[in-house]
Amino acid sequence: MKPFDAHEVSQLNEMKMDMAGLNMLAGWGANGDIVMMEQMPIFGGYVGGVEETAICDVATMIASFAIFDCDIHLDGPIHIRWGTTSTRETLQIAAHAAAALDQNTDFLLANQYYTLAGPCTQMCLLEIAAQAMTDTASGRELLSGVASAKGVAQNMTTGMEARMMGEVSLATCGMDVADVNPVIDRVVGLYERDFGHAPQGKRFQDCYDVKELEPTDEYVDLYDQTIDLLGNCGLDM
Repeated sequence: MKPFDAHEVSQLNEMKMDMAGLNMLAGWGANGDIVMMEQMPIFGGYVGGVEETAICDVATMIASFAIFDCDIHLDGPIHIRWGTTSTRETLQIAAHAAAALDQNTDFLLANQYYTLAGPCTQMCLLEIAAQAMTDTASGRELLSGVASAKGVAQNMTTGMEARMMGEVSLATCGMDVADVNPVIDRVVGLYERDFGHAPQGKRFQDCYDVKELEPTDEYVDLYDQTIDLLGNCGLDM
């Protein structure tokens, strides 16, 4: 059996591509590799507001498959001010773009998770929950995360964030969009007021037992409290 590799390459913002990327795509295609193409349209940037960025998002996803012949598209609309995927506006963009393509294509769609708050904070877990509900209800097949603290701080991501992403997605499966929307609205309302002073959180080695690779009791308790809070917002966990 012929071996294969999986590769990721990014389109440039907005809806551009360079020769380096095209050369990589050509080589991977000739080898029969699996290719995931990434693109993260910027809300508030060159393309404008929510509606315009959603149109750009759909166009980049179609281009990934139709022009660049990828197998999976990895999305992730980013807020130009906060640098995250979990704002109200970027969730709207991601949801509408994914729902449109899910209803009209058989593309494999993924989404990236960049929270503003760091690990071992309730804000971080709530940001993840809002996006996991959004992605699941809008028909995405793959969730990619979590890059806590915007994915730019060293040692600031743990398995507990990925656990929240997965468990919220499972809890959302089968729910109607009309039922999911008010829950997301309540959850986003709990954290969006704190964007200007988001908690930094704790490093991996400060909220995990690094020998056993287990979260601390503090993080487990915080996780359980967040599950209860999501239940109060209407998500049956």
